[in-house]
Amino acid sequence: MPIHPTAIVDPAARIDETAIVGPYCVIGAEVEIGARTELKAHVYAEGPTWIGQDNLFYPYSTVGVASQDLKYKGERAETRIGNRNRIREFVTIHRGTEGGGLVTSIGSDNQVMAYSHIAHDANIGSHCLLGNGVTLAGHVTIGDWAVISAFCGVHQFCRIGRHSMIGGYSVITQDVMPFATIVTPRESKAFGANAIGLERRGFDAAIIESLQNALRLLTRGKLNTSQAIEKIREEIPPCGEVEELIAFIQSSERGVIK
Repeated sequence: MPIHPTAIVDPAARIDETAIVGPYCVIGAEVEIGARTELKAHVYAEGPTWIGQDNLFYPYSTVGVASQDLKYKGERAETRIGNRNRIREFVTIHRGTEGGGLVTSIGSDNQVMAYSHIAHDANIGSHCLLGNGVTLAGHVTIGDWAVISAFCGVHQFCRIGRHSMIGGYSVITQDVMPFATIVTPRESKAFGANAIGLERRGFDAAIIESLQNALRLLTRGKLNTSQAIEKIREEIPPCGEVEELIAFIQSSERGVIK
């Protein structure tokens, strides 16, 4: 097991024999690290934390530390991280709290860039990209393939729909619809479908067009949300992605950015 002699590893930690723990890392009790995961240097991890296979943690990142939520009273809570994630320098990932299900979870194949913060009870899917300095408040949910550009802030309990894209420096205080592109000039606004991203991921042109038309009705049709949904069902050929968009909007508790 390649553990650098300067690393401090609690005897209760479980580290796969193919994992790499670099100089000056600190690994606490109840931390489990999977095969071929590498902690480059100065990484700090507290348990209970489960880290899967083939992850790469860059220097000065912290994983599984206690929440900053003032309601957190030291209750046992967890952090779960999947496979093949890239966690860059100075990223902070906090464990869950009793008020949010006691788990902070990150899926697989994500890129989390330098100085990003993932707060307590956040739930991040797979294939997501968090740009430099992205700040997620507690209880944020992010769907698969979402892109959140640099220096965005996301309010607690907001949901970011899958395959959406958020422009840099945006402030997100409501849910972001799946497949949409969101930018904040002075207030957050939706600017149609994330067409380029969807095309790159192999979505059929007809589905992209349907999503684009649906989002136009929602954002520029001079209709309220209920009227826009009714119009979408009347005018746009049904497909799973449009139904997903409608279901997301109807289940939103904070409202969606239009």
